[in-house]
Amino acid sequence: MCGIAGFIGFNNNISLANSANEIQKHRGPDNQSVWCDDFIALAHQRLSIIDLNERANQPFEKNGLVIVFNGEIYNFRKLKTDYLKEVSFITDSDTEVVLEMYRRFQEKCLDYFIGMFAFAIYDKQNNELFAARDHFGIKPFFYTSTNKGFAFASELKTLIEVPGFNKKINKKTLFSSLNYLWPAGNETMFEGTYKLPPAHFLRLDSEMKFSLSKYWEVSGETVLLQENVWVKKLSETMEQTIARHMTADVPVSSFLSGGLDSSLIAVMSQKYNKNLSTYTIATEQKDKQIEQMPEDEKYAKMLAEKFHFDHNEIIINADIIKELPAIVEALDEPIGDPAAINTFLICNAAKKKGVKVLLSGMGADEIFFGYRRMKATLFAQKYKKIPKPFRAIINAGVNFLPVRCCGKGLRIPRWSKKFISFANLPIEKAYQMSYSYYTPDELKELTKHDDDELVDEIVKQHTRLFNAKYQKDVINQMCHTDINMFMVGLNLTYSDRASMAASVEIRVPFIDKELIELVMQIPGKLKYKNKESKYILKRTAEKYLPKEIIYRPKASFGAPIRSWIANDLKTMVDDLLSYESIEKRGLFNPQYVREMIKQDRQGKEDNAYRIYQLLTIELWFRKFVDEK
Repeated sequence: MCGIAGFIGFNNNISLANSANEIQKHRGPDNQSVWCDDFIALAHQRLSIIDLNERANQPFEKNGLVIVFNGEIYNFRKLKTDYLKEVSFITDSDTEVVLEMYRRFQEKCLDYFIGMFAFAIYDKQNNELFAARDHFGIKPFFYTSTNKGFAFASELKTLIEVPGFNKKINKKTLFSSLNYLWPAGNETMFEGTYKLPPAHFLRLDSEMKFSLSKYWEVSGETVLLQENVWVKKLSETMEQTIARHMTADVPVSSFLSGGLDSSLIAVMSQKYNKNLSTYTIATEQKDKQIEQMPEDEKYAKMLAEKFHFDHNEIIINADIIKELPAIVEALDEPIGDPAAINTFLICNAAKKKGVKVLLSGMGADEIFFGYRRMKATLFAQKYKKIPKPFRAIINAGVNFLPVRCCGKGLRIPRWSKKFISFANLPIEKAYQMSYSYYTPDELKELTKHDDDELVDEIVKQHTRLFNAKYQKDVINQMCHTDINMFMVGLNLTYSDRASMAASVEIRVPFIDKELIELVMQIPGKLKYKNKESKYILKRTAEKYLPKEIIYRPKASFGAPIRSWIANDLKTMVDDLLSYESIEKRGLFNPQYVREMIKQDRQGKEDNAYRIYQLLTIELWFRKFVDEK
């Protein structure tokens, strides 16, 4: 796990590469190096995980090719044995295997890789660059072209330094980040700067012309097999996946929330690390009252005692609020999900204990139909069958309910209000609204009806994605949409940036090419059965986990944001989101923002996440746009 950057065509290529090493040093504190010729300068920051010897430092040059590589290829030793027997290797790293596989197969090498990666290979003889990103976008790759040259990097903040960088705001991305709390798609907050899409590669020739190509996508077809056959296949594939993800020359530890996903990974990985250390987040009692958060730490402790993990519990407290500007900077883009704070805290605590690698249960909810909003969208199709007059009465009653009373959060009214906000819509629009924070009309009002067509395009993009595959299996339609939207745009994004800010690598076994190819062949009726979400995964987990862990209530990996907005962040909200501040920024309707804050404080509406995202956007502008 590392950081990479490259600069072509600038007068100061070398100084930009050296600057990239400073900016991204947290991604690779073990070594920072630069390689250059008259055409390109490459920078690399190394977090040593495999082959700790300095011979594996990068940029790595061999026989006319130079590579900068961020990630892990978990099957690199098998590739070495199967396809590269004639090659004389000078390291034991996966980096050299990537380079030699490219030398032999060119872009077809990507068909063989199982892992997470973003890399660039420079052909010295032809002055050509080849770059690729993994199948699901686990590792980041930003790039931009200016009138001065071409640049790529692991972090957006690195590219801002290049001559001619365009700081004009991409309003569509801004509106997307308001709607979802994170910027969806492959555009960034700046016009002319992009993310290399997952499962894509690019080529840049000596004349600075480049092309993008897609190299993989999920098939979109399900397979009818008996339930017990799927359980067996799933168990075998997961064990193979976990074994691959334990590949490292340093100890591998694990997140442990006490929920199904992280618990299953921790227990399965103990086979390969008998002294497994685990990490969980706990919340102060005063925050639990407003947030109505489940007792995750209780289940995590229970599992840790049963399986004798070296367990570590990190308490979230209000001190983290002081670090909010630094967290916004680390995330590179406005991301209003405070789960990033949890990730940073866990990784920072693990780092202090000498941990470099943590396993995460991320991805299971997306591929196995695990989110409450998925079930709610299905239920909405039944709700629409209730006669309209009765629905109107229900809707009016729910809208009248408070979401907080006497300092205590009311979870059922909160969920009910969200449900009726999308329950009457067509299914593809209902699903989008289930994780949107504004209706299209509300978003247009917030943005002062500037560029309303961009709001409409956000809706159209989601509809196109929802209908792209699995049209006869609505459950897998939702899973496929989540893989490409929620998982890539939010979960993988904040996990990479928050963990690397602490110089820790997160590995995500559920987001494994072979596992996802298998899981996305499982019919939806086995992912949601007998009113049980993640049914087939839970059946598989019965071989490994106690039932009280498997069938416990669903808990989100969140932070007490409602409590923070009501208490610790109140002063910051009144400062950064005052009428005058919003009006000066010129992006949003100040009256609309102040009314949202008022409704939240009165306990009438649950606007905490909306307010938190507006805070992060303002902090992001102050750091990345206002500063010279």
